[in-house]
Parts: sequence; C-alpha cells; structure tokens
Amino acid sequence: MKRLSPREMRRAQERMLKSLGLNVEEIGQADEVVIKLGERVITLKGPLVYAVKTGGEKVFQIIGGEEVAAQVEETKPVYMPSEEDVSLVMAQTGVSEDEAKKALVESGGDLAKAILILRSRR
Repeated sequence: MKRLSPREMRRAQERMLKSLGLNVEEIGQADEVVIKLGERVITLKGPLVYAVKTGGEKVFQIIGGEEVAAQVEETKPVYMPSEEDVSLVMAQTGVSEDEAKKALVESGGDLAKAILILRSRR
C-alpha cells in the first residue's frame, strides 16, 4: 500500500467526508476552550477547532490542547436568621440582638450550637 503524505491524506479525508455529506472546515487554533459541566470545568489551552456541517447541523470538534485542571468553587447561600430564632437565642443567653444574629450565622442556623457559642464566650 502506498504511503500518503499528510497533504494527500488530508485531501483524501476531505473527499471521503464530502461523499458522506459532511463538510469539515478548520476554524483554527483557539487560545483557550472552556467546557462547564455542572460542578466540573475543563479548560483546554491551544486546541485545534473544526466545524463539521451536515444536514443543517453544525458540530464543533476540539482536538488536542493542554488540559488545565480547575475546580468549581461552591458558594453557600448566606443564612439569615429569623426573628424567632434571634429572640430565642437572646432569651437563653441574655445577649444583644446583634450578638445573637452573629452566633446564628456562625452556627449556620443551629440554635443549640449558637447558644453554646455564646455561653462559652462568657
């Protein structure tokens, strides 16, 4: 079997794909491609990007590139204590409203923990 040069190989691939109804277009080399999958992020530095067009659809193909590890930071919702919780902590510990709110936020809304935190500070 005859060995094909890269140029001949690329042309043969293009002919074969066109016969299947696929049009492949090289977009170029990207600086960075970021793929976000829920809690996971994949970042590729310097990949080649191709567009494959077929029947009105366009598919992007990303080839190569250096994978850069990345973690998605979880953001916790800020806890806002209810007036009832603040009143209960104030009554049990004898502290001001602000101190009771701070203890409840620090404990994440756990009433018993907030009361213990305030009592241990005395």
